[in-house]
Amino acid sequence: MLNQTAYAHIVIDERAVPYLAGTETKVIELVLDRLAYGWSAEEIHLQHPHLTLGQIHSALAYYWDHQAELDEDIQQRPEHVEGLKATSESSRLVKRLKAQGLLP
Repeated sequence: MLNQTAYAHIVIDERAVPYLAGTETKVIELVLDRLAYGWSAEEIHLQHPHLTLGQIHSALAYYWDHQAELDEDIQQRPEHVEGLKATSESSRLVKRLKAQGLLP
């Protein structure tokens, strides 16, 4: 179930993740493009032509108004990935490649 927000084009899913309405694009994905590459809204639009500039600007406005919580989410992502790696078993392919000395 998606909930509307005060931001045009932004909806929040049941896990409290903000998305662009009518897409599968998370706000955080556009924020990461902005932070990692320094892209403007126009450059983000060139990289994601299926999104409108209005959607992109709305996502960035949502970020600036919720920066602390989204920045915290960004910082926790590598820790989450490392936790998943530590608790998951390697695939058969990875085990074979390691046995052959092709992976550390």
